[in-house]
Amino acid sequence: MRGLKNKKVLITGGASGIGAATAARFLEEGAQVSILDRDANACEFIRNQLPQISAAIVADVTSLKQVEAAFAEAVHAMGAVDVLINNAGISIRHNFLDITPEEWDKVIAVNLTGVFYVAQTAARHMWKRFSAEAGTGVILQTASTNGIMGYPYYADYNATKAGVIELTKSMALELAPKVRVCAVAPGYVLTPMQRAEYTDAMLEEVNQKIPLRRHAKPEEIAALFAFLASDDAAYATGHVYTLDGGETTGGLASR
Repeated sequence: MRGLKNKKVLITGGASGIGAATAARFLEEGAQVSILDRDANACEFIRNQLPQISAAIVADVTSLKQVEAAFAEAVHAMGAVDVLINNAGISIRHNFLDITPEEWDKVIAVNLTGVFYVAQTAARHMWKRFSAEAGTGVILQTASTNGIMGYPYYADYNATKAGVIELTKSMALELAPKVRVCAVAPGYVLTPMQRAEYTDAMLEEVNQKIPLRRHAKPEEIAALFAFLASDDAAYATGHVYTLDGGETTGGLASR
């Protein structure tokens, strides 16, 4: 991709799944990469797997103080942040009637409030930086087809991802032209989080309703992030880019 070499990239939820694949892709493109994740063991593991990473920062996105401290650490490690991949998220599979107030608060805190904390911190940094020099900052946020279509057993998760989509659009309008803001809405991706919630039989049932008959690979989502962060996507802002193997094209998600 054009324009990614030496870009300074921060990825939240960067120690596993889509985040880890995205870190690897940006490193391949010649970017500098720091990751933020609340799992210290996972941070240590990816530090060993990807030794070129500038920093692997342990922080919880639900704490604004931790977010601000982690962002400052990333800036110290790389000199600045040009691109934010706002990816940290959790899900809990259960019936709507069984969601507890504690579970609701936990999912909202990570998937929506945490996204807001990181996005606002990054946007303030980029707004000041690109007021003084040429260029454009980029904020890319992980939404989901769950924020576009109705899915059972994930009411709290779905609500947060719909919120991320509207947050993205509002940010794009307010931060232009200095900062581009887009969201990526993956469908089913074979990540550790997905694997933990689904049996083999459940995975196969899902695959049969996807036109391409499989889950996405994390690396395929990472490739879209790389494109949207690159100069090749310099005119892209304010939109949600769905990557789901055709699942939602025919309304199949409602089955």
